[in-house]
Amino acid sequence: MPVTALDPRTALVVIDLQKGIAAFPTVHPMAGVIAATVKLAGAFRRAQLPVVLVTVSPSADGGDRLQTRTEAPARVRAFAPDFAELVPELAGQATDLLVVKRQPNAFYGTELDLQLRRRHVTNIVLTGVSTSSGVEATARAAQERAYNLTFATDAITDIDPEAHDFVLRKTFPKLGELGAVDEILALLK
Repeated sequence: MPVTALDPRTALVVIDLQKGIAAFPTVHPMAGVIAATVKLAGAFRRAQLPVVLVTVSPSADGGDRLQTRTEAPARVRAFAPDFAELVPELAGQATDLLVVKRQPNAFYGTELDLQLRRRHVTNIVLTGVSTSSGVEATARAAQERAYNLTFATDAITDIDPEAHDFVLRKTFPKLGELGAVDEILALLK
């Protein structure tokens, strides 16, 4: 469904735009996704609406890693010290909310829902990576919590082109409205 409106209390939620993930090859070049997200973040900040910057960071011992039969076998993986740092272009502001997650869903095991509800947020604009994992898992959890969802389609990407296309065409329209950053910005005014 195309984007039609934004609630007066809308938050921008940015998923995993961090140094350790930004170097991955993606469907849409990461530089464009970051630039589009930075544009949205600036507009949300000027409108004094919440900007939530979510990163994913494993614990040092890997003990919080999913260990189901369908997950990849456990392997020791050294992450660069700056893996979970936000990409510098986002340069979090003092007013931004920072959320660290351990799983794809940004609501699971974090205070994201609490912080949004304290700010009376009813609508979430989602951006980030990856379409078929972190963004989708967070979108499903947000929809289950009765948030209105808006997907910034030119500010979302994935490493898998087929998964990206499928989620954008089939899943996201069932969960919320879709629009390009400029369309969303036009509604924010």
